[in-house]
Amino acid sequence: MKGLVNVNEYRTHRCRDLGTALAGERVTVAGWMANVRDHGGLVFIDVRDQSGRLQVVLPRDDEAMVSLVRRLGRESVISVEGEVGVRPVANRNPHLTTGDIELVASAVTVLGVASRTLPFELSAADSVREDVRLRNRYLDLRTERLQRNITLRYRVIQYLRDQMDELGFIEVQTPILTSSSPEGARDYLVPSRRYPGTFYALPQAPQQFKQLLMVGGFERYFQIAPCFRDEDGRADRSPGEFYQLDLEMAFATQEDVFAVLEQVLDGLFAKFSDRERTPIPYPRIPYAEAMLRYGSDKPDLRNPLVIVDLTEHFAASDVQVFRGKTVRALRIPGGAAEPRRFFDSLTEVVKERGAPGLAWVKISADGTRTGTIAKALTDADISAVEAATGASAGDAVLFVADTEHTAARIAGALRTEVGEALALLEPGCYRFCWVVDFPMYEHNEDTGAIEFSHNPFSMPQGGAQALTAEDPTSILAYQYDIVCNGYELSSGAVRNHDPELMVAAFALAGYGARDVEERFGALHNAFQYGAPPHAGIAPGIDRIMMLLSDEVLIRDVIAFPMTVTARDLLMGAPSPVSEQQLRDLHIRSVAPQPPAP
Repeated sequence: MKGLVNVNEYRTHRCRDLGTALAGERVTVAGWMANVRDHGGLVFIDVRDQSGRLQVVLPRDDEAMVSLVRRLGRESVISVEGEVGVRPVANRNPHLTTGDIELVASAVTVLGVASRTLPFELSAADSVREDVRLRNRYLDLRTERLQRNITLRYRVIQYLRDQMDELGFIEVQTPILTSSSPEGARDYLVPSRRYPGTFYALPQAPQQFKQLLMVGGFERYFQIAPCFRDEDGRADRSPGEFYQLDLEMAFATQEDVFAVLEQVLDGLFAKFSDRERTPIPYPRIPYAEAMLRYGSDKPDLRNPLVIVDLTEHFAASDVQVFRGKTVRALRIPGGAAEPRRFFDSLTEVVKERGAPGLAWVKISADGTRTGTIAKALTDADISAVEAATGASAGDAVLFVADTEHTAARIAGALRTEVGEALALLEPGCYRFCWVVDFPMYEHNEDTGAIEFSHNPFSMPQGGAQALTAEDPTSILAYQYDIVCNGYELSSGAVRNHDPELMVAAFALAGYGARDVEERFGALHNAFQYGAPPHAGIAPGIDRIMMLLSDEVLIRDVIAFPMTVTARDLLMGAPSPVSEQQLRDLHIRSVAPQPPAP
């Protein structure tokens, strides 16, 4: 924290500003009365402001002051005038920056009374139900952990702004009220009063605007951008609003984007953490390889376990449960020593993800084999498994057999579960990688229709020629994700800046030329006036903060978050509005109908 910006009748110093160098000086501090320790004739107060905590001693003979403090509720706001005193060596507190001193009070002024009983003890906030904390977020924010996290968030954002400035980027704000655009999640819609029956949308990302800035001649843009997506919340995803370091570069290739972001992230994590981190350049892992080896497009490289493909071997095997299926295997080093209940727990993991069960085998030190699949495996099968996975005596091997997509997903879940359960993850480090070469299209799981698998504005690898492929799902795009410790920090892409190529790419996903012109008219038109090749990315601030602050819930790095079910318990949102407000907007609220019996 920098120096105090206001010195007035409330305070002359922040708590943290005081030290032994000011011994004997008369000062005034102000803050919250965090704790009162009454030792009969001697009363101590812990005063807390944003900078830290300070011990205040009340004079024994000032009955009026002592009586006033005893009547006040904890967390009342007070101003204390007094003399800085040095504590005896035996009474010093090494855990406080002000632990060598105390303030001997001569006057206490009440600035704000805490007249209600606290809904929870701030010192025990970590053990309080989250709904109680979120409903009283202004109290939760007073805790040391939240103060630290939110202050760190400010410093991280300030660092990012400074770095982008040094790299020649300029910050440009883009609209919050815009048009609806298919970008992978549901839009938050805002009805228009002036234009009945029409809606604005809150931006899922400033995607089209930042591309228009490239056409407009701003060659290096960035923004700490608010984004809004109506999607289900989870531990690492806010269900409403989130922030990202949005950036775009003209006359840039994929490697140019990588070089910029690697420099920014490496500097950021070096500045705000002393943990070991992946040296730059980060590894590049093709999407297909990531799904095969790790069962995820956001692989946690702290986990040493690697999935292998045994489909070809078991295609000619007599193991019936593997016939005609994609077969993936995962070696567990030393797994033969694990009890049956360990494998039963893994079976529950795969059942929760829709698989009927789990095949596994232990290879004992004496060469005997046990497990659900042990009797079905021949010596040739075991030799093939050992050769592919590196398994040997004392290990265990898990098998997943299903469609390619499902086998990858379940094997990836097992890799994560085993790595965490057996504490195999490399501790105290940040492991980064790029996942590249994403497929441009995929089949909708419900309808089978072709749809974009990533960003619809991406450039296909191979250009127009690639779009003539017989199987659209074989087309790769210049799309990439930056991943750290199993978290996807960001997606990005080289953009499709050719209007004809743009129409052709959207056509494969079921959009006609008129659809493109109507839904993306500004972008489509702009590209016809000379668009430079450009590329970009947008790492999420909130997930970066989770990593740097070592939090597991994204809500603990956001000042005023929603719950995982998209409710703001503090402000009571979403909430009903008046009939007049609805009439002004030319809309009405319709209650959902119960499902038919």
